[in-house]
Amino acid sequence: MSGGRRLGARWRRRRPVRTRLALAASAAVALVAVGVCTAAFFVLDYALYHQLDLNLTQSATVVTQQNRDSGPDVLAGECRFLSAPACAQVVPADPADDPSAPPYVLPVSTPVREVAAGVRAPYFSEFTLSGHPARMLTTPFGKGKALQVALRADTVEKGVRQAAWLLSLVGATGVLLAGALGYAVSRTGLAPVARLTATAERIAATRDPRHRIELPEGPPGREDEVTRLAATFNTMLGELEQSVSAQRRLVADASHELRTPLTALRTNAELLARADRLTDAQRERASGALARQLREVTGLVNDLIELARDEEPHPLLESVRLRQLTAHAVDTARAHWPGTAFTFWADEATTDLTLPGVPARLSRLLTNLLDNAAKFSPPGAAVEVALTSADLTVRDHGPGIAPEDLPYVFDRFYRAESARALPGSGLGLAMARQIARAHDAELTAEHAPGGGALFRLTFTDAADRGPR
Repeated sequence: MSGGRRLGARWRRRRPVRTRLALAASAAVALVAVGVCTAAFFVLDYALYHQLDLNLTQSATVVTQQNRDSGPDVLAGECRFLSAPACAQVVPADPADDPSAPPYVLPVSTPVREVAAGVRAPYFSEFTLSGHPARMLTTPFGKGKALQVALRADTVEKGVRQAAWLLSLVGATGVLLAGALGYAVSRTGLAPVARLTATAERIAATRDPRHRIELPEGPPGREDEVTRLAATFNTMLGELEQSVSAQRRLVADASHELRTPLTALRTNAELLARADRLTDAQRERASGALARQLREVTGLVNDLIELARDEEPHPLLESVRLRQLTAHAVDTARAHWPGTAFTFWADEATTDLTLPGVPARLSRLLTNLLDNAAKFSPPGAAVEVALTSADLTVRDHGPGIAPEDLPYVFDRFYRAESARALPGSGLGLAMARQIARAHDAELTAEHAPGGGALFRLTFTDAADRGPR
């Protein structure tokens, strides 16, 4: 048994799905065709012999009615008819009652005498008469006698043989047709799967996820399972293409952004390696520049590591009081940007406003927004922070965001023309949006009325009123 299972498993592994499906469909249709033909043969055989039996019964009734009064012992002469009238004879129950009876034309056996004696029910039998097949009905004929009525069965047997040959031909044709249809159905039904397989193999060979599977045209919402599978595969390829593009863009941007500070680091390191040729002031400036560049590179690498995850970690959430967290972030920004005036206003309804989240990550989000606003604000200009129960806004009074730059302000490493000379890596806003989305909030940028830029953090579903 285990050897048979191993053989079947090996056969399934070696045969493609199309062949297995074609064979399965062909076998099913062929089985149905053979079953129908077999059933038709038995039905036809029964119908022909049943009609012959009805003719015998009718002939026995006629003979009984015609000879009830005369009551001859032997009615039959030569049985040479292929159909009615049938040959018939009367047989007594006791052989001693007909010593002078002529030789019987039809065979007389013990069951015939039993029917004449009334101890056996009427029955049909088959025999050969003068080299021809015949069928006979034996039934009671008065008291102590039996009537035998026979008809030749040549036409019935010939019809049965012809039906067998015809149904065999039909069954064989059905099997061949089932094989052809099974192959056609498997080829047509698995065509999208074949295209999906070819596309997957092409992607595996070329590592290019831009390929797509062609979908058949049809009314929307009425696709079959294979078409939906192909559509889902195309969607997956689109997501994969976006992921690969984002990864390549991140690597390219990171290499571009790291090239300049690394060059400066190498220059300052080489300069400090010849410290004996420098004055004290020159060594101090080089050391300060080296330390500052190391901090920038370290911060850039840390930001890249966080953004490369493309998702936020999931530590235990806390009920963060937004009003207190925002006030702390504003105080920290005032110390970091002493030349910028930060103002903070909060609605009374936000006194107990909480948000399920990670305090450190939300603090990083607010710090990035405040640093960005301070960086673009002219000296002495105010950065206005406002908190309501629906959103938090950070507005500066700088040059604002150009319309052509507005769709890209949250992209990694993106910098507008006016910001190329300013410090930073272009990752702060991208990280802020990632943190916001991880907390079920949405961060958007817009033009502020009267000039400047306004960043709005909207609490969509996660905001919860009241402390937990």
